[in-house]
Amino acid sequence: MVLDLWRPGAMARPFQLLEEAERLLESERPFRTVWYTRPRDGMGWTPAIDMYEKEDSFIVRAELPGVKKEDVEITVMGDTLTMKGERKPPEGIKEQEYQCTEICYGKFSRSLTLPTAVDTEKIEATYENGVLEITLPKVKEATPAKVQIKSK
Repeated sequence: MVLDLWRPGAMARPFQLLEEAERLLESERPFRTVWYTRPRDGMGWTPAIDMYEKEDSFIVRAELPGVKKEDVEITVMGDTLTMKGERKPPEGIKEQEYQCTEICYGKFSRSLTLPTAVDTEKIEATYENGVLEITLPKVKEATPAKVQIKSK
């Protein structure tokens, strides 16, 4: 058995390489990775996010398919936004019934450092089609005020 250790572009496909290694090992002896045979409950996962800036706010979008909105908690402490929650595995499926599973289940936590201060009283969050969108209005910067000098 020859194992190719490096190929151009290999780093772009780590899971494909892992599957290839698994296939090679299965040809020698029975071998099956745990993450393809049952849900990974309790292992945790990290949702994908986008964060962009508008003129008066920051927008954070997080992909949370399969997560109920009541299972998500959003907090802002100082300059840190934190999203926590849990995606629960579906009920009624026995472990031995799984042939393949790639969806991660369990708790997640994701924190972001905000570039500037935000108005915590005006933060809004919406959840639609498995996407959480958080709007974080920027704090109005202090503008210099012109002071008139009065004569006595």
